[in-house]
Amino acid sequence: MELVNMLAAGTGEPTGPLQRSLVRNVAARMAVALALGLMGAALLLAILYGVRSDLRELLQQPLFWMKVSFPLAALLAGQLAASRLALPGMRMGLAPAAGLLLPPALLWLAGASWLALAPPSQRLDLLLGSSWEVCSANVALLSLPTLASMLWFLRGMAPTQLRAAGAVAGLVAGAQGVLVYSLYCVEMAPPFWGVWYVLGVALPTGAGALCGPWLLRW
Repeated sequence: MELVNMLAAGTGEPTGPLQRSLVRNVAARMAVALALGLMGAALLLAILYGVRSDLRELLQQPLFWMKVSFPLAALLAGQLAASRLALPGMRMGLAPAAGLLLPPALLWLAGASWLALAPPSQRLDLLLGSSWEVCSANVALLSLPTLASMLWFLRGMAPTQLRAAGAVAGLVAGAQGVLVYSLYCVEMAPPFWGVWYVLGVALPTGAGALCGPWLLRW
């Protein structure tokens, strides 16, 4: 009732005990959503693709950790933005918005530097790799469990910026999809990641933005 009265009065962000209660609910519900999405994505990976046989050796390569740093950073930034947008009357804010742009910007910078140092004859191969035709679609497919669970998380809260909330749900889903797909994908070139991984994240982000206004309406 306090929340309804606050929104009816147009007082904006919740404060005091109500805010603390909402923040706790957001954290707990989001943790469940992320865990469910991760389990769903991992199950899809195991069923459709499998895990690389050389995973133990792969985990010892610094380039692999550079590879997963992009989805991890995007996932953390997306969680921060989603935790704000889940609350009534809350906007994303400048710092969370900048945090969403930083991971792809750094990845593009690394990819551009990698291309600049490579011989011209190798640059197209660095961009396309051996799986450019399917990479983004595979990431988007693996993001679907997390997209569903993140929309469930937001629908159980009280977002008012529905399109932005849906987009952030899709971004979190895409980042988690890339993270899981990294256990299968053989591509190890930053220029490839900067194009096809980012596109793979953009697809569920766009889907979330499109369906947010009608799936998250309350």
